[in-house]
Amino acid sequence: MNNSLSPREEQSLVVDVKSLEEENRRLKERLNGYSIIFERSLDAIVIFNKNGEFVDVNEAACQLFEMEKYELIGKKMTMFLDLVPPDILMFQQSMLHKFGSFSDELLIKLRNGKVKHIEFSMKKDAFNEFDLVIMRDISAHKALERERIIHEFLFKDVFNRAVDCIVIFDEFGRFIDVNPAFCMSLNLEKEKLLNLSFQQFISKECVDDFVRLLAELKEKGTAKGELSLVRFDGTVKMFELTTTSNVYSGFYMAIMRDVTERKNMEIKLQKSEERFRAIFEQAHEAILIWDDQGHILNANHAASRTFELPLNLLVRKNLLDFLDHDDEKVQRVFGKFRKTGEIRDELTFHMPNGQDKQLEFTMKQGAIDGYHLTIFRNVTERRKMERELRESEQKFRSIFDHSMNGILLWGEGYHILDVNPIACEIFQATKEQLLHRPITAFIPEKERKHFYKLAQQCDRLGEAYAEMDFSNGGKQKIVELSLKKEIIPGVGMIMLRDITERKEMELQLRKSDTLNVVGELAAGIAHEIRNPMTALKGFIQLLQGSIKEDYSMYFNVIMSELKRIESIITEFLVLAKPQAIQYQQNDVCKIMQDTIDLISAQAMMHNVQIVTDFAPHVPFIYCEPNQLKQVFINILKNAIEVMPKGGEVTVRINRLDDSHIRISITDQGCGIPQDKIKKLGQPFYTTKERGTGLGLMVSYKIIEEHQGKIDVESEVDVGTTFHITLPIERVEKEDEHETGIQHI
Repeated sequence: MNNSLSPREEQSLVVDVKSLEEENRRLKERLNGYSIIFERSLDAIVIFNKNGEFVDVNEAACQLFEMEKYELIGKKMTMFLDLVPPDILMFQQSMLHKFGSFSDELLIKLRNGKVKHIEFSMKKDAFNEFDLVIMRDISAHKALERERIIHEFLFKDVFNRAVDCIVIFDEFGRFIDVNPAFCMSLNLEKEKLLNLSFQQFISKECVDDFVRLLAELKEKGTAKGELSLVRFDGTVKMFELTTTSNVYSGFYMAIMRDVTERKNMEIKLQKSEERFRAIFEQAHEAILIWDDQGHILNANHAASRTFELPLNLLVRKNLLDFLDHDDEKVQRVFGKFRKTGEIRDELTFHMPNGQDKQLEFTMKQGAIDGYHLTIFRNVTERRKMERELRESEQKFRSIFDHSMNGILLWGEGYHILDVNPIACEIFQATKEQLLHRPITAFIPEKERKHFYKLAQQCDRLGEAYAEMDFSNGGKQKIVELSLKKEIIPGVGMIMLRDITERKEMELQLRKSDTLNVVGELAAGIAHEIRNPMTALKGFIQLLQGSIKEDYSMYFNVIMSELKRIESIITEFLVLAKPQAIQYQQNDVCKIMQDTIDLISAQAMMHNVQIVTDFAPHVPFIYCEPNQLKQVFINILKNAIEVMPKGGEVTVRINRLDDSHIRISITDQGCGIPQDKIKKLGQPFYTTKERGTGLGLMVSYKIIEEHQGKIDVESEVDVGTTFHITLPIERVEKEDEHETGIQHI
């Protein structure tokens, strides 16, 4: 096979080789051009592999990252992205994978700690499997933007807060923008003013002045003067103004100071600093002007009084000289002030004379010609008053907790807000159980309707009073309630007092009064009845002998009833007629036995057995035997009469303690209900059909005079026991006669 080429083929091959050489040359020139662009580009150009490692960088990239090229190659981009949140990085990566290219901004942190704000544009697989990123440092641009925003904010802040009027207007005098001070001066809303112009307010005598002012403003770019504006209500406002041209989008700005008051009061102040000085000097609050280092530059007389220094010495001081530098609150307050530019707080200031004052203050950064303004108010006395108020509250709490009466505070819906220990004791519940629950939950069910009416009365009249029965488990408890609506807004109060003992004393007092009345009545009744009774008995006896027919049954009935009337009169006389009583030592067992012997016949007639149980060696007691015998007869007769079908009466006598003996008489009768036991001993109260109630009343009185007491225990259908407790030794009262004579 022949491998040689034909002349035509050789010629074609030569042409192809030359073409390739030319293409290679052009590619080298283009690559050289790209290399020059790559190296000399002002933007940082970085080529990354799939692992995010630097493969190649240009000089601008080295300057951006402040590292040499050999230091960057092989490093990962992530080492500079500590400040970027992971979710932002994930979002940017997802956008790159989705669209193949992506542009955004990032914060990078260099190894020397410097932070740069960069703008980047990234192309995926720009060179085979390598990614291309172009970066630009925009930190300076961002700083300028922040500064512009701050300046704009400060301008708006000054514009809106300024005491002087600020007006933005065009070359024809039409209002473009006005601040609140100007609106207030003309007494018009901003929306209305923006449709008007200076010419609609300028007084006639100031028209030419305003024309000259506009001409000077257009010519020189600034102008000053005075202007009188007539408000719609006819009042005139006079202003000093300074105008400046082209301050905002080609518009003019006028700063106007209302000098109407100054003119009217003929105050010859010529500059705004002088007016400020008048306010500054006359202020009641202390005012200081100081610089960034804390040096006091100016102060008013109130500040001199507050800081206890003459003005000439105060302005040489540093504000921090009056504070504790190491105090955490001081550091926190000034840190916040430097950060926010203004603050309101209070601190303790140390005066040169050693006094400490609590001062409340408002600080404004750069308020006066770039210096800081602080206005102070002395709150030492107020804090002292607050402490005294807290102490007063503690005293109230002590009185509240230690009050002898129960106190309950209630709020909406009569829910309990607070209670003292006495109230807890009355309600028989702990404070925790009572709080935040309605009062009605602790009122006995039988008294709740009464309490609802009481609450309605309190709501209507502002206060209410009642007594309620809080008895529980057989133990009597009467509680006095006094309600007061809104002792303070939203809070009512209930005073509670346990008056059980007082009620018992009142009951005893009423019994005593009744006895006195009965005694007086008894004396009169006995006197008026006994004389006719004697005559009746005599004539009945004479009549009985003179009548021949047998009317003995009638005479017996008449004589029986007359004897009954006589016995009632005799009992009356026991109450009414003073009797001489000689107390002597006697054997109560013997007195009781004599009484039983006396009444045994009546007991046998009613089929009643009297059983005795006397303890051995019962001591003698000081008593009047006949009176005790009368008491025993009354009680034993009652015991026999309540057992019409017969039964057993048990009499026990024993020593109760070192000072007392007890006599117990128990029957097997029908018993006495609990609500009637407390009425026993009252005049004319009896449970018997034909009884007078005088027997037990006399018995109670006799035992009371013997310094003893009678207690009754009874159970219906079971029986009743009378316990008579008597002292062994009698204690003489101061008001008793020396002879021992007492009156019953």
